[in-house]
Amino acid sequence: MAGVDTPIPLVVAAMGPRALQATGELADGTLPFLAGPKAIRDVIVPTIAAAARKAGRVAPRVIAAVPAVITDDVDAARAAAYSAGEFYDHIPSYQRIIAASGHERAGDLFLIGDESTVLAGLQEYLDAGATELTITQADLVGDDARARTWASIGAWHTDGAH
Repeated sequence: MAGVDTPIPLVVAAMGPRALQATGELADGTLPFLAGPKAIRDVIVPTIAAAARKAGRVAPRVIAAVPAVITDDVDAARAAAYSAGEFYDHIPSYQRIIAASGHERAGDLFLIGDESTVLAGLQEYLDAGATELTITQADLVGDDARARTWASIGAWHTDGAH
């Protein structure tokens, strides 16, 4: 692009087979939301990697958008997760990726619990092939839980324990 010294990465919110193939062929990465570790490992990574290889490119980044909240009130957070995720439960493309993740409802994919539970869940995404993580819905049960979530994940990331 004229006047741009550093190319701007093109990241696509791709989850379906054709979108993932196009991502592998043309884009710098994908940002899947509500795609659990199983879907990332079994569907997303192999599809974009194969398309990238065929196009003579390196495999694009997989930036998993993970809803996560560290809280002691797991029941309230899970109820809020089901409410927040209900919209996605009725969209065919999300239904498919949720099912490929081994779940029935979007709310099932929210990482909710104490620090060890949530951090272990995030590690599963990395182990499945996600190259990066972005955390969403950390404020699901309020500002205190959001602050706790960000602090814990930040320390985990900084410590390099993963």
